[in-house]
Amino acid sequence: MKKIGFLTSGGDCQALNAAMRGVAKTLYEHYGKDVKIYGLLDGYKGLMYGNYKELNPSDFSGILTLGGTIIGTSRQPFKKMGEPGEGGINKVEAMKANYKKLGLDCLVVLGGNGTHKTANLLSNEGLNVVSLPKTIDNDIWGTDMTFGFHTAVGIATEAIDCIHTTAASHGRVFIVEVMGHKVGWLTLYAGIAGGADIILLPEVPYDIEKVIDGIQKRAKAGKKFSILAVAEGAISKKEAAMSKKELKAYRAKNPYPSVSYQIGDEILKKTGQEVRITVPGHTQRGGSPCPYDRVLSTRLGAQAGQLIIDKNYGNMVALKGDEIVPIPLSEVAGKLKKVDPDEPMIKEAMRLGISFGI
Repeated sequence: MKKIGFLTSGGDCQALNAAMRGVAKTLYEHYGKDVKIYGLLDGYKGLMYGNYKELNPSDFSGILTLGGTIIGTSRQPFKKMGEPGEGGINKVEAMKANYKKLGLDCLVVLGGNGTHKTANLLSNEGLNVVSLPKTIDNDIWGTDMTFGFHTAVGIATEAIDCIHTTAASHGRVFIVEVMGHKVGWLTLYAGIAGGADIILLPEVPYDIEKVIDGIQKRAKAGKKFSILAVAEGAISKKEAAMSKKELKAYRAKNPYPSVSYQIGDEILKKTGQEVRITVPGHTQRGGSPCPYDRVLSTRLGAQAGQLIIDKNYGNMVALKGDEIVPIPLSEVAGKLKKVDPDEPMIKEAMRLGISFGI
């Protein structure tokens, strides 16, 4: 009897259920009744504290289109893995003990960057681990695409689309704040797809004067409105030049709830134009996965199942070109796939007249 544990960790996103379904159906197809699947509840917490439930084939029926995760999730920062957990437990030792207590042959982990650091840690501690790359940020190293990303792009793009009509009607400047603290792939894609006039990314520090120039250039051309797609982690050139300590102190005194409100206030003061802020927030992580993400997560799930069958552990399944391939966890953990300032998409967008505040 094969025993497999599933856990989803970190922020939820679309197609987590579809990915688990892909793994489960592959295992059921191969092993039939000779496989048991356990859902470890609420992420790594479930493995730490022994909270789980046995999942049946019926649990994976009808979830291809379901957002969220049927086994719950939570954030367990990697940097805190060495700290005692509830009741003073050693988190890593507790996870290893519960893995052995359940008699697991493999742990299937679905998550983003922090999740993969812990997955690699557990793999190095002797656990059989296979992982799948999920995040709306598309920032996991080693894979061309993560599941959840394209659905989030669609939601963020729709938000920008909806803003166009009201921005044009009132002749205002609108800022749409897109998720992405450290990486701007989501903002870049949604900004281009939504026809934003200015796109600000964490990897490309902006000059507020260049942002103002872009708005005024449109005004002189008879365009009464401008739309900015701003990543929540966008940073100015002034801030980028600061040390970590200086930046922390500067932001502690900052009265604005987010970067978009700061940019909006600066635009108002310098141009006198009305500015409105829209923050789609967690809607970008919710809802039903788009067809692309359903296909990608299913393919990743099927390959993860095959790795388990082949006992090819210690890998993340990744999309490379048109193929789904295994990538060693040791190569993935601790690396971010950031937007290169020389990214062709940025250059192509700039040819269209889109400003990046540089």
